[in-house]
Amino acid sequence: MISKTTSTPFYTKLAMILISLIALGFIFIVGKKILSPLIFSFLFAISLLPLAGFFETKLKLPRSAASGLSVILLLLFISLILYVVGSQISDLAKDWPLFKEAFSDTINQMQNWVTVKFHIDVNKQMAYIHSETQRMLAESAGVIGATVISLSSVLLFLVFVMIDTFFLLFYRRLIIKFLVAVFTEENSTTVYDIVAQVEYIIRKYILGLLLEMGIVAAVCCVAFLLIGVKYAILLGLITGLFNIIPYIGIFTSLVLSTIITIGTAASTTKIILVIATIVAMHLVDSNILLPVIVGSKVKINALITVIGVIVGEMFWGIPGMFLSIPVIAISKVVFDRIESMKPWGMLLGDEKDEEQPPKLAEEVKSNPEIKRE
Repeated sequence: MISKTTSTPFYTKLAMILISLIALGFIFIVGKKILSPLIFSFLFAISLLPLAGFFETKLKLPRSAASGLSVILLLLFISLILYVVGSQISDLAKDWPLFKEAFSDTINQMQNWVTVKFHIDVNKQMAYIHSETQRMLAESAGVIGATVISLSSVLLFLVFVMIDTFFLLFYRRLIIKFLVAVFTEENSTTVYDIVAQVEYIIRKYILGLLLEMGIVAAVCCVAFLLIGVKYAILLGLITGLFNIIPYIGIFTSLVLSTIITIGTAASTTKIILVIATIVAMHLVDSNILLPVIVGSKVKINALITVIGVIVGEMFWGIPGMFLSIPVIAISKVVFDRIESMKPWGMLLGDEKDEEQPPKLAEEVKSNPEIKRE
């Protein structure tokens, strides 16, 4: 008797895919407080892996000391950036009276324009502004409380990220051995290959992103200094830092830079030049810097990138927007090495020939440090 192999019907496959996507979305939403810092820690741990390895092999430090020292250096780097930005903001706060005067003049000009164009009396405009101001003041206590809670949540989030980063570095070999042990022996080479490819791509992506951010910030700082804008360094740092958020970051930096430039009583020409500089820098970054520095490391097509950013914002807000591209890149590496998932990997990629990272799988597999313990 000959047995016939039956393939799963298309509607059954479609139903299974939709159920899986819904389940994954539910897990992402419910597990936000655990998964979000864990993924950030995973990215930081991969970026710090060469540094921790240097401390262990060259300086002969214990693994715990090497992992802790790497995390401390990361904290110092983040603290340096926050200190530079904070010092600029503290200087900006000294010009608060100038800000009030400049915004008052701007509001008066807008009121006159509305009166001329729409024939709305100034008194009606002021009455509306007064009522809205009273409403905002009545809700100020709630706003302040929410702000304090948000700041405490951010600090707690950073604490968990640093703790998770340390433990991921400390137990990295145990995690690799666990991943290998989960699958059968014939799949061990594929597992090592996926680990090596993910490590390569994510590390190059993070370093490329930092390089891109530094170039954008430096160019904008020089341009704003040449224009003669006050707080040029702050505006350049804002543009560079917000640039790491895909699509939304450039719009946010444009709005903030314009407000700060108006608040410092700058001329109309300088305001236009600041806007033109940010827009021009965005065009150069999108068409030259991003494809060369970051795009060569992560081969994801533009459609999937936009969809990923939107879905990431729906799930986790701004952290989800930043994490969407690395998560898609890791998913593509996994899909490309599983026969049944290769069409999905093809969908995530572009039509160009992908850059093949060096063959690190055998190096990872043959590393004696992984086989210890």
